[in-house]
Amino acid sequence: MTKDEKVQFVIDTLNELYPETPIPLDHKDAYTLLVAVLLSAQCTDARVNQITPLLFAKADNPYDMVKLSVEEIQEIIKPCGLSPMKSKGIYGLSQILIEKHNGAVPQSFEALEALPAVGHKTASVVMSQAFGVPAFPVDTHIHRLMYRWNLSNGKNVQQTEKDAKRLFPKELWNVLHLQIIYYGREYSPARSWNLEKDIITKTIGRKSVLEEYSKSK
Repeated sequence: MTKDEKVQFVIDTLNELYPETPIPLDHKDAYTLLVAVLLSAQCTDARVNQITPLLFAKADNPYDMVKLSVEEIQEIIKPCGLSPMKSKGIYGLSQILIEKHNGAVPQSFEALEALPAVGHKTASVVMSQAFGVPAFPVDTHIHRLMYRWNLSNGKNVQQTEKDAKRLFPKELWNVLHLQIIYYGREYSPARSWNLEKDIITKTIGRKSVLEEYSKSK
């Protein structure tokens, strides 16, 4: 298979498996999505979805959020991990949204990445999922799969994002990054991986990855 054929095989397989791509983090608007994505760092989406209703019952907008103290926010979000940093980030970004953006989440990468605790990946998720702007947020699943599929060298997430954007059509990015995450969780996890079920890696996988897998078995 040529590189183009491999890319098309990935797209076709994912469309077949995941014709619908619901956003994994529960939210009702750009602000609640931003907070949920921030909480999801080094935490599962399932855990975040258990915690956000408790937080959003008290504050689902920046004006109510700044009425809480950093300590109160931290107490609620503790099960998500990294709570000292995340609580300061949520409080700090809520203040800035009120002061600089009339309480609204800005619709630009630059303005989002200027907010406390908001990195490029978080900004990319918000831009793609809240505002429909083409972006390719790379999480651990996408980073792992792009390497396994020999579509990126896997040196770092920045390189993986560049490669994904170069290889896949821009109009598919917003759906595709979610499809790859779903696929990674279901068929190509980091642990307890069964290559027989992982049709994409089995078909186009990096030779060294396939060899290593067969050795481990």
